[in-house]
Amino acid sequence: MSTLPPSRSEAIPASRSETIIDRLHKLHPVLIDLSLGRMRDCLAKLGHPERRLPPVIHVAGTNGKGSTSAFLRAIAEAAGLRVHVYTSPHLVRFHERIRLAGELVSEEALTQALEHVERVNAGAPITVFEVTTAVALHLFATVEADLLVLEVGLGGRFDATNVIDPVATAITSISMDHMDFLGDTLEKIAFEKAGIIKPGVPCATGAQAPGALAVLRQVAADQGASLFARGDAWDVARQPDGRLRWRDAAGVLDLPPPALAGPHQADNAGIAIATLRAWNPAWLTEAAIARGLATATWPARMQRLTGRLAALLPDGWELWLDGGHNAGAGVVIGEHLRTAFADRPCHLLVGMKGSKQAAEFLAPLIPAATSIQAIAEPGQHLAMPIEAIIAASGGTATAGGTVEQALARLPQDGPPARVLICGSLYLAGEVLKLEQS
Repeated sequence: MSTLPPSRSEAIPASRSETIIDRLHKLHPVLIDLSLGRMRDCLAKLGHPERRLPPVIHVAGTNGKGSTSAFLRAIAEAAGLRVHVYTSPHLVRFHERIRLAGELVSEEALTQALEHVERVNAGAPITVFEVTTAVALHLFATVEADLLVLEVGLGGRFDATNVIDPVATAITSISMDHMDFLGDTLEKIAFEKAGIIKPGVPCATGAQAPGALAVLRQVAADQGASLFARGDAWDVARQPDGRLRWRDAAGVLDLPPPALAGPHQADNAGIAIATLRAWNPAWLTEAAIARGLATATWPARMQRLTGRLAALLPDGWELWLDGGHNAGAGVVIGEHLRTAFADRPCHLLVGMKGSKQAAEFLAPLIPAATSIQAIAEPGQHLAMPIEAIIAASGGTATAGGTVEQALARLPQDGPPARVLICGSLYLAGEVLKLEQS
C-alpha cells in the first residue's frame, strides 16, 4: 500500500477499533494458522464480498510486495482511477492497512466494519488476520472503486487473501523467510508464493533465483497462466542519470527515476509495469506509468527522515529508515550501502524481531558499514535482545540502547555522514512514532 502514516493533523483516536481488534485476537489460539476454511466460512456469512470487488491485482513475494503495490497504486491513480489497497503490517496505526478509493479508512468506517464482521462471525474460531482481511473485503465491496491492489499477508497458497479472482498477479523477490510456515528451501517457499497464480490469469515476476523461477514457471504452466518473467518477457535497466529504460514485446519506454530510493526499486517498478501491461487495461499509458513511478510513496523503505530525530544529528548529516529484516533485504541494503551511500560514512542502527535470522541479515551489511550499533525500543514488538544482535554480528556491533541513545553515541567530528536505522518493520513503526512526537 502506498501510504504514509497519518500526520498528527490527520490522527483520529482509534480506541474503539483497537479494542475490537484486541478482542478478536482471542478467537483463535494461535496468531498464524495458514488455511482457508475459516476465511471462506466467514465470507459466506457476510454474503461473499469477495465476489463483489473491483478488478483485483494480487501481490505476493518475500521482499518488495509493498513497494510494488505502491507503484501499482501510483500508476493507476496517475491515470485517474480510484484505487483500494490492502497491505500489512501497519507501522503506526492499523488504519494504514486499508485504503478506500484513495483515502485511508476512517476510524468510524473501520469500527463499524469491525463490529459488523464480529457480529456476523458470532465468535467462531478465526485468526485476527483472517477476520481483519474479511473486514477489508467487506469495505472494498461497499465502497466503489476502479481497482483493488491486494497484498498477501504470508505465503500465498493458504493466505487469507487467496479467496479472490484476480485480473493479474505479481510475485516479487523470493528469499528465505518464515521458514517455520512456508518450508525450509527456496523452492518450497516459492511454491507457497505461487499459490496465488490462477488459471488463465497473467502473472508477472521480477529477478528470481533459478530454483524459485523454475517453480513459478511450473506452477504457471500447470495453471495455464502466462508468466511474464524479467529477462524473458520484459526487462528494465537503470541509466547513469537514474532514469529507467523498460522493454518488452510492445517496445521500449524511457521512464523517470522511481521516487522510491534504492537500485532494487527498478525491479519492483518493473514488476508493477509488467503486471499492468500483461493485464493490458485500456487506461494504461506511458504518461501514467511515468507519473506513477515519479510520485509513488511507501514509508520505511529507504525513507529519509527530516524531523525530530534528524535534528539530533550534526549539520549536514542524513538520517534514513528501512524496514527490511530478512536475508534478502540484507543483500539489497548492502548493495545500497556500496552504491548510492558510498560517497560518505554510513553508521547503522540495527534492531530486529526475535524470530529473524540476524546473522544472515547482517552479513552483507558489515563490510559496508562504518559502524553498527544494536538497538531496541521499549515499545518494539518482540524485539531481539541487543546482546543477541551483537552476537549475530560476530562482535562487530556495539550496544546502542534506544534509537536516541545510539544517535547520541555517534562521532561528532569528521565529514558529514549518513545514519541508517534498519532491521525491523516493528522498529520502523516505533521510529516513525518518535518522529511524530
